[in-house]
Amino acid sequence: MALGWLTARPVAHRGLHGNGIAENSLSAAKAAIDANYSIEVDLQLVKDGEVIVFHDKTLERLTSETGEVATRTAAELNRIKLKDTNDTIPTLDDLLQLVGGRVPLILELKSKWDGDMALAEAVASRLVAYHGPVAAMSFDPELVVALKQFAPGLPRGIVAERWYLHPEWKFLSFWKKRYLGFLLHLMRSKPHFIAYAQFDMPALAPLIGRHVLGIPLLSWTVRLERERERVAKWVDQIIFEHIRP
Repeated sequence: MALGWLTARPVAHRGLHGNGIAENSLSAAKAAIDANYSIEVDLQLVKDGEVIVFHDKTLERLTSETGEVATRTAAELNRIKLKDTNDTIPTLDDLLQLVGGRVPLILELKSKWDGDMALAEAVASRLVAYHGPVAAMSFDPELVVALKQFAPGLPRGIVAERWYLHPEWKFLSFWKKRYLGFLLHLMRSKPHFIAYAQFDMPALAPLIGRHVLGIPLLSWTVRLERERERVAKWVDQIIFEHIRP
């Protein structure tokens, strides 16, 4: 699978946001297109089975609303403005229509870690008619396996970090964290690329993937020039925000 486009240019994390532009918004996607960056966004499934572009499980941080995103329909969410902007929460279809193949897209599937593969199936179905460079990835290797099943021709990647120390990962057991951090699922998930935390680089598992198995390696999320300079010798490309590489 030819993936030169995947690493050809820096990847704007949640679009090119900041300075009044909200993350994961259509304005952030347009800004990235105008700057000729690739775009990374977060996807999740909502009440009516639509795929929306949004990171958090709840609405509080990014909007004036409260409650779980998954309990709303896409139409309801599309009426909610992102804080301090005129943007609303878009669907994947909205994003695909806007981008139209002009720059590469990297879609991160958010997992509930409950074995539900509906999001992978829904994303695969919506990409059938899309013409342009696009890849999908997830922290959950089971979703990556599902992508292999539902869209075998779609480039797929695994997102990982080494230790999973943040409180958001407290539901994972010690052994699950080691399984994920050391990429022990590679023979099962068979990713076409790896996106590994920049703060954990250099790390043996992703470097083996890159140098021994020939898997392209991206690093997230690079927010400072000194971080970009530090990881440059280990990775093929960065996923960034707040800087302009």
